[in-house]
Amino acid sequence: MIIEAAFIGLTIATLFVELTGIYPGGIIVPAYIALFVDQPLRIVGTLLVALLAWGTYQLLARVFILFGRRRFLMLVLLGGVWTLIGYRFAPMLWPASLELRAIGWVIPGLLANTFERQGLFTTIPALGIVSAITYFVLRLLMHS
Repeated sequence: MIIEAAFIGLTIATLFVELTGIYPGGIIVPAYIALFVDQPLRIVGTLLVALLAWGTYQLLARVFILFGRRRFLMLVLLGGVWTLIGYRFAPMLWPASLELRAIGWVIPGLLANTFERQGLFTTIPALGIVSAITYFVLRLLMHS
């Protein structure tokens, strides 16, 4: 199922980018979001970590020269760091937080990178559209 979701998600995301010029949070991100539709808190957790990574990047960018590959690497690293912090410390603070955690280590950083490139209010709707299409195509293929 994961391989099929990745392939379908990549295909739909690529078509979406070609047709609109808008990235849905990275080419692979909608496929992962579609896989976790039945766990909405994981999606919320991923978005929260991406926002934390993006906000932290905004602060660091005032001090350091971060652009191109450095920007991308910093955002992916920050996404991973905030994910690790969430996995490690959130359950101690709030026991129900096990459900409110990020999807993977890289996905939040990819989202944060897209937030930085094209903005939050462009990325989130595009992510929702492509993830929903991916989800429904997967459902159709699984029930056929």
